[in-house]
Amino acid sequence: MSRELFGTDGIRGVPGTPPLDDRTLYGVGRALGKYLLEREKKPRVLIGMDTRESGPHIARQIVAGLADGGIEIESAGVITTPGIACLVRLERFSAGIVLSASHNPYHDNGVKLFAASGMKFPDDVEEKLEAEILRYPEPGRAKDLDRAALPELDEDYLQYLRSRAIPGANLAAVNLVLDCANGAAFALAPALFRSLGAEVITMNDLPNGRNINTDCGSLHPEGLQRMVLKTRATLGVAFDGDADRAMFVSASGRVVNGDGVLLAAARFLKSAGLLSGGKIVGTSMANLGLERALAAEALPLARVPVGDRYVLEEMLRTGCNLGGEQSGHIIFLDDATTGDGLLTALKIACIVALRGPLDELVHGLKVFPQTIINIPVRSKPPLESLPGLCRVLAEATATLAESGRIVLRYSGTEPKARVMVEAEREQDVARWADALANEIRSAIGS
Repeated sequence: MSRELFGTDGIRGVPGTPPLDDRTLYGVGRALGKYLLEREKKPRVLIGMDTRESGPHIARQIVAGLADGGIEIESAGVITTPGIACLVRLERFSAGIVLSASHNPYHDNGVKLFAASGMKFPDDVEEKLEAEILRYPEPGRAKDLDRAALPELDEDYLQYLRSRAIPGANLAAVNLVLDCANGAAFALAPALFRSLGAEVITMNDLPNGRNINTDCGSLHPEGLQRMVLKTRATLGVAFDGDADRAMFVSASGRVVNGDGVLLAAARFLKSAGLLSGGKIVGTSMANLGLERALAAEALPLARVPVGDRYVLEEMLRTGCNLGGEQSGHIIFLDDATTGDGLLTALKIACIVALRGPLDELVHGLKVFPQTIINIPVRSKPPLESLPGLCRVLAEATATLAESGRIVLRYSGTEPKARVMVEAEREQDVARWADALANEIRSAIGS
């Protein structure tokens, strides 16, 4: 089924225009309510959001749909996406809703839905919900929540995170710089680490509704690098707007992305006898350098399509307890059902406290030169149906052989095609990335 609303990470767009217009948002509430009522008598839904100025308006429309369907609703206010996923499971809500566009600028927003398990709804359920959402021709009357956000939910989430610290790790010996991206982690992240005894310096923790992700956070770690070096910190952590991902800066100023986190965590878990499944789950975007570094540890890397839902599906299928994405979405399945930037930061801080500097934890990781080109497209036909692209891809694949990789795919959340080329030599990366991108622009570029 071709889907109009749901991408790989919920519904995303520009508020006020489809699919984030009032009619569709009201339909989300009504459709989710109907789905839940078919399965239980008195469903409860938890809703939270990041710091975008459009969040409250979107919430009012969705709440109107839920309320008109007779659903009980609670608000967590500003909270991280994984915070909602965690609380839905811990507090036994029927479903959770997060209003966020993750790492996108403030003028975008989105709607993410979580089942009672704390996991995203599977594709087939999203398809059913989408069909129902599109049935509602008019928006309802916007409705505020009758009750304010429950502050105890924040503490419940933080207490759960504290319980997942690695035994024996003394965070009082760790000096942290936290870049909160002016997003959902602006209060939670400092509170977590200070409560565990760490010395904390914060950056970008003054959200104003429009500065979320602006030249800060996981996509822009340059300021964090400077601050870590200036303060001689043990570790720097950069979150994105909804804190489901985390990137790191070592004491030497080196940026360590999700690939490095997977390597460091895999080595620790294996040495502690805590690694399950005998392999690590990554995506098609994981660097070839990670694959080779894991191979040196006798750990294969299982690749799945981009999207943390696909990482989780493979982990559940194969019994693995560690997986994630280069972008910093890391799933510690023994602790959480989704990528959680605060949990990832906690785990890495604990491992650093126990085993030494992050630079040493990722030694041997040779990052192959890689580039990703995003091409705006007017349509999304199967890429294999584009003859010119297929011709260049075949030539590039034969030339690179075992010394490189190519991944071509469409974005699941934007009208874009993505070209990823990775090789041992920079000139090969540039040559083939440009050639493939030009073919896509010529065929379907907008």
